[in-house]
Amino acid sequence: MASSSFKGLISALIVFGIILGFGLLFFYPEPKSEEELKVIEKAEMMAEENAVHHQEWTFAGVRGHFDKAQLQRGYQVYKEVCAACHGLKLGKYRNLADAGGPGFTDGQVKTLAAEAEFEVIGDAGAPVARPGLPSDAFKSPFANDNAARSANGGGLPPDLSVMAKARNVHSEAPWYMAPVQYLKDIVTGYQEGGPDYLHALLTGYKETPAGFTVSEGLHFNTAFPGYQIAMPAPLADAQVEYTDGSPATVDQYSRDVSAFLMWASEPSLETRKHLGLRVLLYLLITAILFWLAKRMLWSRLH
Repeated sequence: MASSSFKGLISALIVFGIILGFGLLFFYPEPKSEEELKVIEKAEMMAEENAVHHQEWTFAGVRGHFDKAQLQRGYQVYKEVCAACHGLKLGKYRNLADAGGPGFTDGQVKTLAAEAEFEVIGDAGAPVARPGLPSDAFKSPFANDNAARSANGGGLPPDLSVMAKARNVHSEAPWYMAPVQYLKDIVTGYQEGGPDYLHALLTGYKETPAGFTVSEGLHFNTAFPGYQIAMPAPLADAQVEYTDGSPATVDQYSRDVSAFLMWASEPSLETRKHLGLRVLLYLLITAILFWLAKRMLWSRLH
């Protein structure tokens, strides 16, 4: 019996040793040359210097809400700058008047929609142009993907409908720290990684640092993974004229359009957060009632 147990222990140790060996083979880094170590050290320094910082947003937190004036400014930046290359095909002009959104009136929405022209087939069977309607989706800058690629050197500008939810802050932490980061975000309620990244991207166009080589046709950007991006800097100070006195700076433009894209990605954010608070309150009251009922029922047995 003892011999059988000893053999089982030896077998288990052998299996463990094989698994450990394969793990070290795949995950243990190979020795680096001095030149590779310098490159890695430089990359780590750049990542630390250019880390994306959390911004202050009105829609952050469990009671977050959109700033209507900011959303209206953000739509202006999108319309005058971003819409030249990027579409917003999942949104419609009428959504600009929805509750929890930019707060445009129905009349303003009709005016904004009419500024765009759409080609339709007329009664005679020939294409004719008509002004946009509130029920129309936001007009795309190109007729199709092929036209977009042709106008952008082969690159396809992404649609921005859900960009604020599709992107997030890039973490340089080791892979095994990812669960810790997820738990931290859950506990702190952090959900603004998309807008933080977009703001950092739009304000991240800097002079190329010494010793860093940017490929032809690309531009140095501190927030984009790899620090090289095909899109040139889209914003400049005094590019968009605000009528409410807000600063006409790249930082302000970036904040406003990032907030607008967050709303475009999740137009029901305010409703979701308000409903979430009510659900939590309901669960708290229910838990207290169950606890009191349990005490009352079990008190008869003791």
